[in-house]
Amino acid sequence: MTNFIDTLFAVDARWSERLRLKRDNQWIWPASVFFAHSGDSWFCLLALSLIWLFGNPQWHNNAALMGVSTVAMALIVLTIKFIVRRRRPEGDWGAIYRKSDPHSFPSGHAARTALLAVMAMGLGPAWFGLALLIWAPAVSAARVITGLHYLSDVIVGILVGALGGVLFLALAPLLMSAFPFAFLP
Repeated sequence: MTNFIDTLFAVDARWSERLRLKRDNQWIWPASVFFAHSGDSWFCLLALSLIWLFGNPQWHNNAALMGVSTVAMALIVLTIKFIVRRRRPEGDWGAIYRKSDPHSFPSGHAARTALLAVMAMGLGPAWFGLALLIWAPAVSAARVITGLHYLSDVIVGILVGALGGVLFLALAPLLMSAFPFAFLP
């Protein structure tokens, strides 16, 4: 079994290295850096907080549900990361991620953005869901392109996030009763 897993990790590392970009690419590299950062938890929670503060009641409640779910997803991903403890790919870009979170499996960015995309599709409006469905894979690809994750990290992250999105949508009434201060009546 260990040989099989080692073989899978080796194949994953080869594919991930093939997808990795060099910094000299004049337009894809800066776009990748932008998308790689745009899925940061602080950025997502800040955007949801602004929607929560300034949105109409429906947007307020949707942002609250997505915010609570984002925090719960972070706890799920951190638990998996500390169980698996897979080191990030070697690299010199993204020092903040490498220092604050040396574990790569699964990708928290991929999980978070997939979660938000699935929830946006379920909560609406359609244009918002579609925008996040375009953004989420761009963030996941950027995490591999910039060398912060292996391909399997983002694939599993997307699956965990999508499943979490479905689960948290189903648990919305429970979440709303558990955190009533975040929701409007």
